[in-house]
Amino acid sequence: MNSKRPVNLDLSTIQFPLPALTSIAHRISGVILFIGLIFAFWALDTSLSSPAGFAAVSDALAHNLLAKLIAWGLLSALAFHFVAGVKHLLMDMDIGVTLEGGVKKAQITVVVSVVLIILAGVWVW
Repeated sequence: MNSKRPVNLDLSTIQFPLPALTSIAHRISGVILFIGLIFAFWALDTSLSSPAGFAAVSDALAHNLLAKLIAWGLLSALAFHFVAGVKHLLMDMDIGVTLEGGVKKAQITVVVSVVLIILAGVWVW
């Protein structure tokens, strides 16, 4: 097969549309949530083990900057993953599967996620 179509294998030169970026970010947030389960399970196990363990986790989340960043990062990933998941469910129901609908849903996903991430930051800090 002799194809005269151009082949561009350099992904850094490709301009991805917003729906593609939100889809990629949805996958990345899923990986972050999967890895973040290590922290979440540790905190849950420690806090349920004894009153002293609960106090230790509570103190860490109240005074430790790294623990707050991890908690905020997990909540942010959860918020984006949830909103993007709802977007994908709407696509599965054939709602907004046009090009214009996809761009509009991606814009709504970003706006709603940013609002939820800011609210999560206010709650954690």
